[in-house]
Amino acid sequence: MIGQLLDDLRAEGQELDDLVAGADWTTPTPAPGWTIAHQISHLRWTDRIAHLAVTDPDAFAEALRGAGADAVDRGAEEPVTLEQWRRGRAVLAEALAAVPRGVKLPWFGPPMSAASMATARIMETWAHGQDVADALGVVREPTHRLKHVAHIAVRAFGYAFLVNGLPVPGTPVRVELTAPDGGLWAWGPEDATDRISGQALDFCLLAAQRRHRDDLAVTASGPAAEAWLPIAQAFAGPPGAGRAKA
Repeated sequence: MIGQLLDDLRAEGQELDDLVAGADWTTPTPAPGWTIAHQISHLRWTDRIAHLAVTDPDAFAEALRGAGADAVDRGAEEPVTLEQWRRGRAVLAEALAAVPRGVKLPWFGPPMSAASMATARIMETWAHGQDVADALGVVREPTHRLKHVAHIAVRAFGYAFLVNGLPVPGTPVRVELTAPDGGLWAWGPEDATDRISGQALDFCLLAAQRRHRDDLAVTASGPAAEAWLPIAQAFAGPPGAGRAKA
């Protein structure tokens, strides 16, 4: 499993690499105040912190103690070159491949497996890659890697309510998404009365908060599903501002 995840992580990184290799990194992206350079610096910073969590948990704990509320923004301000980002991606993938099965890695939230960390890195690379693609006016072809993004969003169902100060519904939700190849990706009980359906790309754009709900073909039925869709998020931390309606 970890081998396929790391292949997907490398592929997601390479797709973004191809976008930024010849781009003007001073180009503004939809994230307020962030240029393409900020997006790549943020990814490199997070890769570096993740590598520290894998290879030196004590040093990671020390870095975590010293990290303030603005750590992410400060990380995005660090100068970075394309080669530095490439090297950071490579060494993190190598380190994750060497983690023994069953070992939990420290992180900003609960500890996670190497597979979960790889999945999270795919999600974040894809999400920030969407910002870059939007900045450059590029329409990316959706791939099977979206399933990782959707999986994180579904797993974060309860978390989305908690970070918004809302009670977590006890009702299960069935999620059925049309994959890029026309197949079906599904989570949750088949007989659940609360349901979410739509294109996988649209659901991922919504959960990554890269598009407004009204601009996407994602539908919800049932009170729990209706409550979740506006606050769904595939990332850790406080809820973001999202994107304005087109």
